[in-house]
Amino acid sequence: MLKLKTTFLALALAGAATMATGLTASAQDKATVGIAMPTKSSARWIDDGNNMVKVLKERGYNTDLQYAEDDIPNQLSQVENMVTKGAKALVIAAIDGTTLSDVLKQAKAKGITVIAYDRLIRGTPDVDYYATFDNFQVGVLQAQSIEQGLGLKDGKGPFNIELFGGSPDDNNAYFFYNGAMSVLKPYIDSGKLVVASGQMGMDKVATLRWDGATAQARMDNLLSAYYGNKKLNAVLSPYDGISIGIISSLKGVGYGSADQKMPIISGQDAEVPSIKAMLRGDQYSTIFKDTRDLAKVTADMVDAALAGKQVTVNDTKTYENGVKTVPSYLLKPVVVYKDNWEKVLVESGYYKKSQFQ
Repeated sequence: MLKLKTTFLALALAGAATMATGLTASAQDKATVGIAMPTKSSARWIDDGNNMVKVLKERGYNTDLQYAEDDIPNQLSQVENMVTKGAKALVIAAIDGTTLSDVLKQAKAKGITVIAYDRLIRGTPDVDYYATFDNFQVGVLQAQSIEQGLGLKDGKGPFNIELFGGSPDDNNAYFFYNGAMSVLKPYIDSGKLVVASGQMGMDKVATLRWDGATAQARMDNLLSAYYGNKKLNAVLSPYDGISIGIISSLKGVGYGSADQKMPIISGQDAEVPSIKAMLRGDQYSTIFKDTRDLAKVTADMVDAALAGKQVTVNDTKTYENGVKTVPSYLLKPVVVYKDNWEKVLVESGYYKKSQFQ
């Protein structure tokens, strides 16, 4: 009887050891996804990172989330470390989409799936997929909000407008600008919109690193040089952080007062300070891109690629990176105004109303 008990005990211990080994192996086998984000200076990238981690962890992946604080060598080093540590997939929102060719070549040699996240990675064949929003449509919506705010479709005008672009090292900036100009240029050509500075084209209107202080300094210069005795009626701004800088400059010379109302100003990313600016009447519109949806689409790409299944895309023609056309999934952006912000942003659960009180 004692011998039988001893045998059962030995079997039980052996079984427990086997289970423990199996659990350890399972944990070690779980794929790690490296997530490289550009900066924490913009709330939207913090949301992107958090949403990616949340969705991927729910699906059983380990995650390695890194922010480079808009430092290109820092991001390069972070991605190199992810490759060295054995990530099975990389999700990269590049600071400069032309600087990662060498490290992505290393990743490809190791069979790592590379997904460009919201910013196209350029100049390399070693990017597999691109998850983003319809960036040309973002620009169209921004310009249409200006068209609406000024009443251009009703024949009103002429109005003075100044144009701001995004960072010249971000491929998206060109899509935003070109989308906006597809709407605005006919009005400029007809004289209904007048760019008093004459500054048009991304080579003249770009804002390096999407920096609000840089935009504010440029707006200061424009107001001083061209608007001493003219009123500025509208500003095309591609991003909320740039819009806030523009607003600061305008307020510095008396806009936003009872006798000099703010121009119609666009934006993007539906950041809390800009929603508050809209509620005050300082900013006219912004574009909402639901990062929760983008995280899900990206996680779907990771799932399919690592399982050897076909990755779902809905665009195979638009995003040429200089070496290849990158298969992409485009999500739809939504324009936000003072009269629909609560429905779009609060009722969807993206924000809490208390954040604006």
